[in-house]
Amino acid sequence: MPDNNKNAFKKYREGKITAAFGTDLFTEGIVAVPSLLLRFYKKMGLTEPEVMLLLHLLRLRIEERELFPSEIQLGEYLSGGADQATRDLASLSEKQVLTVTQYYQEGKQAVVQGYDFEPLFEKLSELWALAKLEEIEKAQQLLDKPAEGESDPELARLYQLFASEFGRPLSPIEVEQIRRWHSEMDGALIQEALRRAVLMGKHNFKYIDSILLEWQKNNIRTLDEVNEYERSFLERRKKGTRQGKAKDKAILKTLYL
Repeated sequence: MPDNNKNAFKKYREGKITAAFGTDLFTEGIVAVPSLLLRFYKKMGLTEPEVMLLLHLLRLRIEERELFPSEIQLGEYLSGGADQATRDLASLSEKQVLTVTQYYQEGKQAVVQGYDFEPLFEKLSELWALAKLEEIEKAQQLLDKPAEGESDPELARLYQLFASEFGRPLSPIEVEQIRRWHSEMDGALIQEALRRAVLMGKHNFKYIDSILLEWQKNNIRTLDEVNEYERSFLERRKKGTRQGKAKDKAILKTLYL
């Protein structure tokens, strides 16, 4: 029985070019670009054309199951054509970023050649690990060596509390954020904001900062004032709800007079 779906083409409606573009943009798929590659490719000694070639190789692997595209095929997507593809493939091999290996195709009694991205991701993982180590060491230095004139045990407890709740070491930016909060408000408020964020499953500093900013805007300085502010807020909301319902009833009544 013939496969009627093979090489099927959609007939687009006349005058709907924008919708047709949106349809193809969605259905043709999207290739995810590893952000670590964009972040570290210069440290790996790669050029922009080499990165573009890698992205096309990844796209062909994902979208078309093409393990070993030719230089001519790759050249169709590069400004320098097949010659550029040949040069950049050789360069990537020399830099030990890309290799050629053998793949076994399931269901077929054959072994085929294909490009292997494992060396690329090994190098990326090494650079990621080094960057993460530097970040942790910098944060630890900030924790071990407080700012000049700073010797507040409450601040040290806040560092430990945040690290414990987040289940990981704090980054340098996070350490500075806690230090800024501590310089502007009472530590009990910071702990309360952290507690609320954890209860909501919001383990991020942006959410905590939004809570503290709300309290600052309303000139709240203590936990008692937090509780009073929330009690007043709930009362206003209930009152507004009752008034809204009464207004709705009045409107409905006029409709049936």
